[in-house]
Amino acid sequence: MITFVLFSIRRAWQGFWRNALMSLAATATMVLMLTLLAGFFVLQNVLLASLSFVEQKVEVVAYVQNTATQDQVDALVAKVQAMPQVASVQFVSRDQALADFRAQLAAQGRSDLTAALGANPLYASVNVELKDPAQLDTVATALHNEPIVRSVINIQALVDRVLTFTGIVRTAGAVILAVVGLIVLFIIVNTIRLAVVARAEEIEIMRLVGASDAFIRWPFVFEGALVGLFGALITLGLLLAAADPVSRAVVGFFNILPIELGPVGRDTALLVFGTGLGVGVVGAWVSVRTYLIR
Repeated sequence: MITFVLFSIRRAWQGFWRNALMSLAATATMVLMLTLLAGFFVLQNVLLASLSFVEQKVEVVAYVQNTATQDQVDALVAKVQAMPQVASVQFVSRDQALADFRAQLAAQGRSDLTAALGANPLYASVNVELKDPAQLDTVATALHNEPIVRSVINIQALVDRVLTFTGIVRTAGAVILAVVGLIVLFIIVNTIRLAVVARAEEIEIMRLVGASDAFIRWPFVFEGALVGLFGALITLGLLLAAADPVSRAVVGFFNILPIELGPVGRDTALLVFGTGLGVGVVGAWVSVRTYLIR
């Protein structure tokens, strides 16, 4: 078995360079398609990371009555914090709210007219960050029923739009990746089929001398794997060379969103290697099998 595998690999290597023009064309096609696939994958991750950041910033703001005591506020904060839908709770006093408002005016270069007021016009608030933005209505209703809560800011429409857009991006991204993958498979299958047809005479001679289908097929399968491997390596080299300028561009474009992309580089490398080898092997297998069953 090992001898047969080594023989098939050696035949695949010889066949790859014997038909160098066709092999290089298949490899170039593989590089083009894998680069497109990787680009869509990275873009999808950037968009989803940005949307996840926006989702994390969705919060419920409940304004507290001025007559509420500190004990009542502490009890409310503890009660809200215990809710399973809540990630964190922050109480902002009236003085802190006024200080934050004045800081915003200063940052915007606008005049501060609050000093002319006889009293602080702002209310204290309880700011609630959610684990899941879809639970906003549940938390908002619970806060609205509290006696010391004066009002709750309703941003349900905004949350619904964010969740809808996130779902569309996720679905569209998955569909685009699947379509690109099918395009890669289709092109590679037909490219390798051309290589098989170009060596039709050699295959017929092997069949005439009694070679089994496996003996004929496996060198082509390994040759397809070589096309996929070389295509994946070249694609990763191009992505590595473009990683630094692309990263700077992404950070510059999303500089207002401190997004965390996580292990996108590792996932992209796995996607490129897996798709390259998989499509190369499957494409070669389908091409040779189609030819052999004639």
